[in-house]
Amino acid sequence: MTNPDNGDRVGKLRRSLGTTGIWAPPPERFGVAGADLAAAVEKLGFGSLWIGGSHMAPDAFTELVGMLDGSSRLIIGTGIASIWGRAPSDMRQGADTLAKGFPGRFILGLGVSHAPAVEKLGRSYNRPYSAMAEYLAEMDHPAGHSAEPPAGEPAPRILAALGPRMLELSRDEADGAHPYFVPVEHTSFARQVLGPAPLLIPEMAVVLETDRAAALAAARAYAARYLQMPNYVSNLRRFGFGTEDTDGPGSERLIDALIPHGPSIISERTRQHLQAGADHVLLQPLGADGGFAFSDLAPLAEALSGL
Repeated sequence: MTNPDNGDRVGKLRRSLGTTGIWAPPPERFGVAGADLAAAVEKLGFGSLWIGGSHMAPDAFTELVGMLDGSSRLIIGTGIASIWGRAPSDMRQGADTLAKGFPGRFILGLGVSHAPAVEKLGRSYNRPYSAMAEYLAEMDHPAGHSAEPPAGEPAPRILAALGPRMLELSRDEADGAHPYFVPVEHTSFARQVLGPAPLLIPEMAVVLETDRAAALAAARAYAARYLQMPNYVSNLRRFGFGTEDTDGPGSERLIDALIPHGPSIISERTRQHLQAGADHVLLQPLGADGGFAFSDLAPLAEALSGL
């Protein structure tokens, strides 16, 4: 993004975000109203709430309004909106409307999703990097319109990025990157590619349970889906994880690297991500079934209170 004011905007966001936030699936999946989830996250002292669900429902931006209305300072992000499910002009219009209505409190997270999900939409998952680059260009310079970008400052946007090319695009055409399902080593690598200015906001699933066997079971129930997705597995290969780690339910070595358990280990791993270059770490608390554990938000906040 070429706006000369972007550096100041990113700096303000960095200060507002603080060190930690929460990543959650759409709240209706775990029986909580969006406004109530946002209010709880803000009350516990987290700086942001990111809502998953790559293929945004038609009323998704309206749902995000409810979360913004249900809080007063909390930053809301999309984690992550798929470029395949909404036209670039519609995505920009929805995001810019939120950014204008709630200044400094909305970030648009964009991603290329994964081949199986995209193919379900009847689309071809070819050249995902080029598709993202073209999508961003169309957001800024809609076809059939003036070469000038639409009036007004666009909503801040960050990209779901794992490999070097998408991280470079995050640096050059967005405000930063939002890696998901990554070890601390990836955070260090991502910061090297991004340089010091862009935002780096990794997600980290966590299990508060201290019993190791129970924690591993919960973490593996969550990880099973992601270990079937080539994008994530290929990224893990970059950091020394082999087939013995990623096949089946995931090795203990892999699970320990990605999904810490127990309050003290969670706090220390969050600190490691921050020391490796993360600006803001998104925590996703998991219950025994591997799903989002709303009831663990308060003990999670207590575990992180020393950061």
